[in-house]
Amino acid sequence: MTYLFNGGNGPLLGCAAALVIIALMLVMSLRLYGSRRKKGYLSITVALVFLAAYYALRLYVKTTEPYNSVTAYTVVILKIVSFVLVQMGVYQLYNRTRRRHYWLFYGLIGLGLLISLLHVYIPQWYAGPAQQVQLLQDIGLELYIFMLIFVFSYLIPPFVGQQGKYQVTLTVFFAEHTAHLLNAYIYDDKQPFLTFLEFALPVLYCFLLFFLLFDRVVELMQAIYQSSITDGLTRLYNRKFFYGRVKQYVQRQLPVSILFSDIDNFKKLNDTKGHHMGDEALKQVASIMREACEDCGMAGRYGGEEIVVMITDPDIDLAAFAEHVRKRIETETMVTVSLGYSTYASGLDAEQLIKQADEAMYKAKTTGKNKVVKYE
Repeated sequence: MTYLFNGGNGPLLGCAAALVIIALMLVMSLRLYGSRRKKGYLSITVALVFLAAYYALRLYVKTTEPYNSVTAYTVVILKIVSFVLVQMGVYQLYNRTRRRHYWLFYGLIGLGLLISLLHVYIPQWYAGPAQQVQLLQDIGLELYIFMLIFVFSYLIPPFVGQQGKYQVTLTVFFAEHTAHLLNAYIYDDKQPFLTFLEFALPVLYCFLLFFLLFDRVVELMQAIYQSSITDGLTRLYNRKFFYGRVKQYVQRQLPVSILFSDIDNFKKLNDTKGHHMGDEALKQVASIMREACEDCGMAGRYGGEEIVVMITDPDIDLAAFAEHVRKRIETETMVTVSLGYSTYASGLDAEQLIKQADEAMYKAKTTGKNKVVKYE
């Protein structure tokens, strides 16, 4: 491996591998931006275009001609712009971007362009050998990259969800840039190990960026899916998802039971103590229901103050289970509940099974409340 990166093909392989990974990320970010129109995806896409241009230019130089003053300057400018835009994109994947944030990121790019004026004035100020002049022309920009790394390592991590991966990505970028400076300014690009690092670490950097983006996409997809099947207030499954699961069990004729509950005097609680207290009571009841059926079924919010539980364990004593839930709610919350339950029998569909439990609950509510009734 070291031979490949030290030899003539090493830099070519490093740049080519980085470009392949960038191309994969670019396809992903373009599709995500096309479907969701999120600013973070647009920033990542633009950053990847600059990053691709940076590695493409390095690849072109390695296959055609040695670095000259113009190409060396262009490479370091592309490196700065792509690096800043990548950090902005990562930040936007987790946060809303306000005007001051744009001022910060674009201001850092502008400061880099201002420092790049040294490229023009160094030859006028220093009349040394051509090679030394060329190195000095862009030393300001090269050192500025270090400053950017430290700025972002301080500013960004508290605001992103994958702090560890993000810090590793910055560390790899720091190591690559350090290897580049040592090799260029001290060893005249002739130190084998530094040459290896200079072209191997960018591949690792792009690989880490890919997984940073991929993991964030997975996080967002999971969050979207979770929000589509759960109730926002109680975090129980919503009515549509709950009904679908009951339907699956019934269609396969598996033993399943439904416990249907309704909070007693819920309207009075809302009217006298406010909707905030009503919401709090609902969340407390939902939490108890979820805990109670954790190992034997699932709970859902069926509508309003109605919470339902599907029991999939045939060994559960439903009467004892329902009474246990009722007592916990009476003891641990400010409300009581009326409960009804029904068990699947041949010939029933999901809607009929749930309706039977609902009818049993209604009977409990009209015959005293705060009790459990079995469907007969």
